[in-house]
Amino acid sequence: MNPEKIALVRGSWQKVLPIRDAAAELFYGRLFELDPSLRAMFKGDMAEQGRKLMTMLNMVVMSLDNLGPLLERIEGLGRRHVDYGVTEAHYDTVGAALLWTLDKGLGEQFTPAVKDAWTTAYGTLASVMKQAACVPA
Repeated sequence: MNPEKIALVRGSWQKVLPIRDAAAELFYGRLFELDPSLRAMFKGDMAEQGRKLMTMLNMVVMSLDNLGPLLERIEGLGRRHVDYGVTEAHYDTVGAALLWTLDKGLGEQFTPAVKDAWTTAYGTLASVMKQAACVPA
């Protein structure tokens, strides 16, 4: 990612952090609306799941200019997701739910440039996870 896109993602993320619990709730609500079958993959406390999601997103956002040290964790996450039943198509659904959540949370601050930056960031993350899912542990 180029520095401009990283700055857009980080700047918009700073606006999401104060509403992260609500954003996580919006995200999962939208995810299950887009694909109700995904609900069965989540057995635990959804508030805790939301906190984990926001923690992981924060780590990725803060590392966008140097993902190298996080790659092993991201790849491991991709391999573990296979065990949960995640397919390649699910990544598109997650991406759509993420962008929708950002749009709702940021409102008019979710400009086309911010959307494009987030699309690139998520695409990078999803690509690493999908590639890792194809490699045996």
